[in-house]
Amino acid sequence: MPVMSRADRSAGVLLLRLLTFACLVLSVLCPGLEALAAGGPHIVDDSEVETPGVCHLETWATRFIPGDGYFNIAPACTTLQMPWLEIGAAYQHYWDDIVAGPLIGPAIKLNFLSADKNALGVGLGLNAGVSPVTGELGYAQALALMTLPLNENVRFNFNAGWTYLATDVPNAFFWGAQVEANVGGGVGLMLEAFGRAQGGLVGTQAGLRYTPSIRGREPFDFDLLVGTFFDDTSTRFITIGVTVRY
Repeated sequence: MPVMSRADRSAGVLLLRLLTFACLVLSVLCPGLEALAAGGPHIVDDSEVETPGVCHLETWATRFIPGDGYFNIAPACTTLQMPWLEIGAAYQHYWDDIVAGPLIGPAIKLNFLSADKNALGVGLGLNAGVSPVTGELGYAQALALMTLPLNENVRFNFNAGWTYLATDVPNAFFWGAQVEANVGGGVGLMLEAFGRAQGGLVGTQAGLRYTPSIRGREPFDFDLLVGTFFDDTSTRFITIGVTVRY
């Protein structure tokens, strides 16, 4: 197999950044766009944005038991000029009785206080969109994001705010709490609980994330998660995710 030169690798990174920028421009220019989540396949997000000057591409697939599921692909970047702002886009395709189709759109995350520099991290997550298939508003949210580091290896994340879903109870208060723990060797464990105050939707999710160190960098995350919604059928789900940073 031929070895890539430094110039070839630089050209590859530049191409990935251009593709990400094209996705972001498309998400802003096209009407009826949506992104459903930030922070990879974790439902509860932290307060931190991507490292300034770095982009990432998050992908994951979720399978519900029984039957339904969805696939997600989401690029995002934080620039050196605005290190407190992360701008992203997402494409998701659902297979269920409610959404049953693609959703595409922008996502914005702002960091007001960084947990890496303060005892408390504070941020804001904003997402909204319309299904390109039906032309109707499918999802919107405005969430306060808080990260509380316990020490170098353990931190707590809390989310609270307003969500809109195209269901029988469209507007509801969302809450979420999560604990993350680094156990060494690039392996992290996560446990979270979340719910909507109206409609009785409550769930939990747990799993692990493997982030290998390659030449002093951490370009990949690999996620394996299992969760459940405590509804009439106690719906369970499993998620596999991969994140690439460049």
